[in-house]
Amino acid sequence: MSSAAEIAEKPETAIVDAQLHYEITDFLYQEAELLDDWRFRDWLELIAEDMFYFMRSTTNAQTRDRRRSVQPPTTWIFNDNKFQLERRVARLETGMAWAEEPPSRTRHFIGNLRIHTAADGDGYEARGNYMLYRAQKERDETSYVGKRIDHVRRADNGFGWEIYRRELTLEQVVITSHNLSVLF
Repeated sequence: MSSAAEIAEKPETAIVDAQLHYEITDFLYQEAELLDDWRFRDWLELIAEDMFYFMRSTTNAQTRDRRRSVQPPTTWIFNDNKFQLERRVARLETGMAWAEEPPSRTRHFIGNLRIHTAADGDGYEARGNYMLYRAQKERDETSYVGKRIDHVRRADNGFGWEIYRRELTLEQVVITSHNLSVLF
């Protein structure tokens, strides 16, 4: 993963124009709608074959350590590729994913999007904040809040775009949810 020094060394990338910003933002809104509607097979069409999809949680660090650039170890929650995402979807479709009985009701919120050309030269990077609200059963409610960085590029898939990298960082240090069976 990128250190603070590596991030500082990255060349500046161009901010996209308003029309392209709208197209990418609308694409990400469509993706959220597919997830909230449990249209996971359609969602998989948005995922590139070379997808890198990972989530980590925030780790508390003392101010004195941050000043000295001492980083606590990263806590990885998942680190998936497209094959693993397909397996997760297939499991949800079996009706035997007990963590999703009854199925969760979700709402994905994306905001504060800033979109630049990606440093890898392959597409665009959309940095923003997200919140995933999840309700299940009568009283099981969870919110996940954090930072999200999506890398998207044009694709011939009916949506016009695909996601080839998603980095999620939760603000929660401790996850109190019973499981993480939903897709972010």
